[in-house]
Amino acid sequence: MQNRQDPFIISFLRLESAGGILLFLAAALAMVLANSFFEPYYQLLLTTPVEIRVGPLEIAKPMLLWINDGLMAVFFFLIGLELKRELIEGELSDKKNIILPGIGAIGGMAVPALIYLYFNINDPIAAKGWAIPAATDIAFALGVLTLLGSRVPASIKIFLTSLAIFDDIGAILIIAFFYTSKISITSLIVVALCLPILFYLNKRNVISKSPYLLIGIIMWVAMLKSGVHATLAGVVLAMFIPIRSNKSPDYSPLKSMEHDLHTVVAFFVLPVFAFANAGINIQGVSLDQVMHGVPLGIALGLFVGKQVGIFGLCWLAIKLNITRLPLGMSWLSLYGTSALCGIGFTMSLFVGSLAFEETGVNLLFDERLGIIIGSLASGILGYVLLNISLRTHANRPVGTDL
Repeated sequence: MQNRQDPFIISFLRLESAGGILLFLAAALAMVLANSFFEPYYQLLLTTPVEIRVGPLEIAKPMLLWINDGLMAVFFFLIGLELKRELIEGELSDKKNIILPGIGAIGGMAVPALIYLYFNINDPIAAKGWAIPAATDIAFALGVLTLLGSRVPASIKIFLTSLAIFDDIGAILIIAFFYTSKISITSLIVVALCLPILFYLNKRNVISKSPYLLIGIIMWVAMLKSGVHATLAGVVLAMFIPIRSNKSPDYSPLKSMEHDLHTVVAFFVLPVFAFANAGINIQGVSLDQVMHGVPLGIALGLFVGKQVGIFGLCWLAIKLNITRLPLGMSWLSLYGTSALCGIGFTMSLFVGSLAFEETGVNLLFDERLGIIIGSLASGILGYVLLNISLRTHANRPVGTDL
């Protein structure tokens, strides 16, 4: 019986969309629990205090913050590894490949933020969430894209992935500059002392993972205490991981770590994060709550802002001959991909938790409601448009455009 199940399990794990499917299932489970008689137990789990103490050093947080500050540091470490590899020898190493997604990412962050501020500019606390609709969830977006099967040309996947990488860079900069709390100079000094050690390890081409991870943990704790968000420690650490080994040219420490972490992040970190953050009780939700500035600004920012911002700036750049439409993409498929980028689930939830956790006002329900509505609408529209585009592209005569 076990042998008959193994091929299915292996095939499932190999699916590009598997991570997105698990993410969706984790979010759905959280919604079910939050809207059932299990809701008190769900909240009890997330608020369970977890404490680590070593002498005078103490880290005491509820389970939810351990997930958001700890597990998400692993996610950002993976983003950093992918970013470094892409910049050195991947798609982003060729300037011609980065112009269109780079321009699209700018529009895809600016327009949603402006739409959100339009609805919340008069509320100083709500306005802190301006960056929530600026994020794209690459796992969910790629999950929807792979549902379209092998018809999807490589150019669409490359464009979506590259744009999401630029989106992640934007999110990292936003977190670093706009979502930091009270700064501890002592803790930042500890972070600063970690950097030359990592630089030395990199220059000596140390390929053992243990020294990097040890310094990374120290840096994470210092970041946690510094007021600068701890997840940024993952990005900084990734920049020092060697991409090549001097002793073994065929071995890449960076690619090895990236390969190992993909499974951990896709099948554990992101589903756990979704489970912990997506559970909102929607029983008795009124139209007034949906039309409140925060959920309305987020939903319209993701659904309208992303497609208008990305497609609009890309269209303008192509018409001005700054760049060109990638081979295999049509105007409709570009618009469908732009709409798909309105799925802001994981990163939007994360930025939302940073925006509102210290305001003293509970806007997390409003934020999550807007993210779910905007992401769901964007995913459906993106899928429909791409499905129509790919079907039309397969049937139209060569040399025509749509």
